[in-house]
Amino acid sequence: MSGGGESLGGGGKSRRGGNSKRKVKKRLGFRLDMTPLVDITFLLLTFFMLTTSMLTPQTLQLNVPREPEEIDVKCSELMTIRIRPDGAIFYNVCTDEPTRVDLKGLRKVVTEQNIALKNKLIVSLKASPEGVYGTVAQVLDILRASEPDIIAGLNKIGIDKRDRKFTVAPWTEEDTKETSGL
Repeated sequence: MSGGGESLGGGGKSRRGGNSKRKVKKRLGFRLDMTPLVDITFLLLTFFMLTTSMLTPQTLQLNVPREPEEIDVKCSELMTIRIRPDGAIFYNVCTDEPTRVDLKGLRKVVTEQNIALKNKLIVSLKASPEGVYGTVAQVLDILRASEPDIIAGLNKIGIDKRDRKFTVAPWTEEDTKETSGL
C-alpha cells in the first residue's frame, strides 16, 4: 500500500500489464450497402436526362439551285443589299446610289419597297467574302422576319398571295467600288 493510491479504484494489477477491471470497448462492425444508392443515382440520372430540354442546333436552310438560271428582271424591281467586309450594310434599287442602312432600318426598307412594288420586288444579297458571317445571318433573319409585315401590307392593298423572290449573288469588284467611298 505504499504506492500512493494503487488500491483505490482499480483493484487488480497495476498499469504495467496486468488484469484490469476496466472494460475494453469493442468496435462495432459497420457496413454500408451501396446497392440502393447506386440504383437511386441511376434513376435520378435517367430522370434528369429525360426531362431536360435538349437544345437543337439552329441551322440556316438555304435552297440553292444546282445550275444558275438566267431570268429577265426589270431594273426597277431589283433591290440589292450589299454587306461590306467591315459589316456595313447598303441597299439600292435599280441603279440608285447605294444607301447605308442599319439592321433595324433594313426591315422597314424591305417591307416598304415590297408593298410599293405590289409584291414584284426581287431582293439580291451580296456579301463580301472577307466579311463576317454573323452579319449575313442577321440580314437573312431580318429578311425572313419582315415577311409577316409584308403580307399584312399586301393584304391591305388587296393582294392575297405572297411570292417571295430572293437570290444570293457573288460579290464583284464593282460592288467594292460602289460601297468603298460611303
